[in-house]
Amino acid sequence: MLTGCTGDLSALDPAGPFAGAIANLWWLMLAGAAAIFLLVLGLFLFVIFRPGSERRVSPSRWIWMGGIAFPLVTLIALIGHGLMRGEYILNLGIGGAPFEVEARGSMWRWDFRYAEDARTSEAILHIPAGRTVVVTATSDDVIHSFWVPRLGGKIDAIPGHAATVRILADRPGIYGGICSEYCGTGHDGMVFEVHAHAPEDFAAVLAGLPEAQEPAR
Repeated sequence: MLTGCTGDLSALDPAGPFAGAIANLWWLMLAGAAAIFLLVLGLFLFVIFRPGSERRVSPSRWIWMGGIAFPLVTLIALIGHGLMRGEYILNLGIGGAPFEVEARGSMWRWDFRYAEDARTSEAILHIPAGRTVVVTATSDDVIHSFWVPRLGGKIDAIPGHAATVRILADRPGIYGGICSEYCGTGHDGMVFEVHAHAPEDFAAVLAGLPEAQEPAR
């Protein structure tokens, strides 16, 4: 089971702070769910092996403590932590000045356009390591979903609409990306790679990409 926690497309094997925040929230939710399960199981076993012991607590107290107070405290804690993680991911102060990229999905591929240099690439997104990358996702046809599990969250690419997501790689490397929204018969092949380059090498990599043939839409 633990082999699913690592790998090129595992959100539980983060390679950047944004993906790390999401993974931490997942582990916290898992721990909370496990604690609730064990508590309920413990009460169930206690009643089974000590029949009649539940009568020591009045029905109204069971309702208030088990049905209202406990779920309310648990949900408030999880929601509060989730909101803090969300604010962290939206913090533009992380990773220096953001680098902007447009990701355009179509059946069944991804094309990328780099705002600063008007360069383009297909199926491979080039980014600078250690710098926040703001990806603006859109679509030419149906709804797709841009997701690099080890670098950040996911965002839907909707025709006629622009949505943004932030990704950041701590170190140079190659990271897998997928379309996580079923978009037709070629959906399973709609994958791409993110190549994170050392800052001193990134300018040369970008200069070697083809120039955009049309303005960004």
